[in-house]
Amino acid sequence: MTSRGVAILGSTGSIGTTALRVLDRHRERFHVTALTAFTNATLLAEQERIFSPSFVGLVSETEHSEWRCGEACLVEAATKPDVDIVLNAVVGAAGLKATLAALEAGKRVALANKESLVMGGHLVADAARSGHGELIPVDSEHSAILQCIAGRPRSEIRRLVLTASGGPFRSWTREQLGTATLADALRHPTWQMGRKITVDSATLANKALEVIEAHFLFDVPYDRIDVVVHPQSVVHSFVEFVDGSVLAQLGVPSMELPILYALTYPDRIADSGVPQFDPVALSPLEFEPVRRADFPMLDLGVAAGRAGGAAPAVFNAANEQAVALFLGGSIRFRDIARLVESALSAQSAAPGGSLDAILAADANARRHIQELSGC
Repeated sequence: MTSRGVAILGSTGSIGTTALRVLDRHRERFHVTALTAFTNATLLAEQERIFSPSFVGLVSETEHSEWRCGEACLVEAATKPDVDIVLNAVVGAAGLKATLAALEAGKRVALANKESLVMGGHLVADAARSGHGELIPVDSEHSAILQCIAGRPRSEIRRLVLTASGGPFRSWTREQLGTATLADALRHPTWQMGRKITVDSATLANKALEVIEAHFLFDVPYDRIDVVVHPQSVVHSFVEFVDGSVLAQLGVPSMELPILYALTYPDRIADSGVPQFDPVALSPLEFEPVRRADFPMLDLGVAAGRAGGAAPAVFNAANEQAVALFLGGSIRFRDIARLVESALSAQSAAPGGSLDAILAADANARRHIQELSGC
């Protein structure tokens, strides 16, 4: 068995540390060739000690005696000759360039960086075609769809249905949402995630990003992608076929399985780290409609996806900036959607035909949020 080299971009975050647990169980199949982190040098050094990669990068520093530093280390790690698979778990827009570079270099990209497809879906598709790279989703919802489709032609798909936990505010009234604190938003009921993505789950911005991702990953129009609230997070997605048959992928809420599947696709191997499925213990399974009026970020994001051009990049950047302000205590929870809507209105016609245009729209959206918020 030939061992495959894996680069993990964002190795100290939630997805990165989970991926390293998965890789540690399968050292006969995979070896870690590159690790990068944003700021957590202490944990990165510990990971280097355990896995002995040939390349280590730290984005937030400009100088280090042994590591490569600065944002360029992401692209360098993603394109190393001894890397076969790039697991892109970078949070935010910084992940896009690395995704494009890895695909152009013919790598498999196990994608956990939503922003790559949201900001530059058509650029990612072009890079995969030109470089003969391979894009495999890591998000549990998109991994579920990939597993349900199992090689069937897109012409047989009638509809995709993504599930959403509903986040910590699923049962809150609109009046209660006006009083939501950061501590409230970070109490996710089923998943352990980083702070930014946990807030995105609370606003349902995360689900909007996933709808845009699904559109590009599976070439399905937006009017055939739905979202349903499923509080237990056991059913990860549904695929409805043209004959009316519906397939769903179920599993204990854990990122270890979709990470392992992205590494081994299309094969399956034992020891994912996920407990055996117990349908009785995990019952009952409930489904509810999304309260779109109370959680406007879902419709704002999907509308941006439909608009195309730079609108998805504007939505993503404005959301990132607004969430950063919320995490910093500068704005309130419901201000996030208000600020994002303003940024979209101001830049609805921004072009998005090139990487430079997308990055310009990203910068303008962030500046708009900063100016509007007065922060």
